[in-house]
Amino acid sequence: MGAHSRKCDWCGSGTPIVRDMEPVNSAYQYWCEDCARALIIKGDPIETYRELDGEPIYGRLLEAHCTLKRFYSFATA
Repeated sequence: MGAHSRKCDWCGSGTPIVRDMEPVNSAYQYWCEDCARALIIKGDPIETYRELDGEPIYGRLLEAHCTLKRFYSFATA
């Protein structure tokens, strides 16, 4: 099953834009834009991630909403 046919692991309805490559809970790896934004605003952003759409959507969310800049890393294949 490809990421394009998945749904967000948190809300169950959104299309995932990002995958957490080191999830605390393996049941929550794929996040839609709204849920990913909520994580960032809450102060619990995904630190090691892979953009799923080829667009840096999650990277832009980090820039726009993350007040504490951490070291984030893109996962490589």
